[in-house]
Amino acid sequence: MIFTPLISKPDSVSAIMLKVLLALLPGIAMYVWYFGPAILVSITLASITALSTEALMLKLRRRPIAPFLKDNSALLTAWLLALSIPPLAPWWLVVVGTAFAIAIAKQLYGGLGNNPFNPAMVGYAVLIISFPMQMTHWLAPQGLVLTELSFTQQLDYIFQGVLPHSVTLDALTMATPLDTLKTHLHLDESVQQILNMTIYGQIGGHGSEMAAWGFLFGGLYLLAARIISWHIPVAYLGTLFVIAGIFHLVDPTHYVAPLFHWFSGAAILGAFFILTDPVSSPTTNKGRLIFAAGAAFLTYMIRTFGGFPDGVAFATLLMNISVPLIVLYTQPKVFGKKDKS
Repeated sequence: MIFTPLISKPDSVSAIMLKVLLALLPGIAMYVWYFGPAILVSITLASITALSTEALMLKLRRRPIAPFLKDNSALLTAWLLALSIPPLAPWWLVVVGTAFAIAIAKQLYGGLGNNPFNPAMVGYAVLIISFPMQMTHWLAPQGLVLTELSFTQQLDYIFQGVLPHSVTLDALTMATPLDTLKTHLHLDESVQQILNMTIYGQIGGHGSEMAAWGFLFGGLYLLAARIISWHIPVAYLGTLFVIAGIFHLVDPTHYVAPLFHWFSGAAILGAFFILTDPVSSPTTNKGRLIFAAGAAFLTYMIRTFGGFPDGVAFATLLMNISVPLIVLYTQPKVFGKKDKS
């Protein structure tokens, strides 16, 4: 009797995307715990918009609709975009950003597998440039403000722009930990003084650092399940740690410690869920290391010296541009092929 070797069947695209969505759940759970359920409304709105826009674009392109809607890629784009914008964002902001991400950044390039840019980050970039005011109204973590909205009141604001009588938006929102840091550094305050503010927790922002722990847990699951390789997360977080560490050692008064950059903003989310997009990232392992290191460098430069508080989205898009060049120069040599001399 001849025994053939066991060959494992690779996961389908829909199964892989579903596992990535499941890996986001711990971070989303922490998000809801510290900031309230408004983020679930944004995720739902983004999901409905993504699926509807995908179906419309597929119909216009005369492509089969059901197989592409079932691959879960549109849902992943929707969730990543929703997690990148303020949870109290008005409904139309979520719809515009998600529709642009699916229609322009994904479908007009030919759909899944052909888009050179991460669609969710394209949607985010469009929103932060076009609607900067609406993109700065981040909910304060629970317990840090005197007034907190119930879920019904959050729905009223998201869909109607209505707040309870005598309650202002400024009483409910505050700048992100990264934005607060940058603002107060410009006021000549030291890092030590700034980090004593109530908005900050043990490592990063109060509440947001716990959401980052949740995304880290989900990211480690993706590594264990071999959905992603270690190259991009390790290179990105390692490079960000080294660069932030050098600046902090040189001048700890004006530059925060490396772990602050890990657990504030979208660094963890970017390392495991955004930069690892298999379509818009390099296909070679060496290329992934270069790609992630470059993204980390740009993230730190934008955060520290740029005009935006968090640089993950723009760093991702800038490195997406360089992917073809990175892949070209990191392709392994063909076995048996002689070098030209």
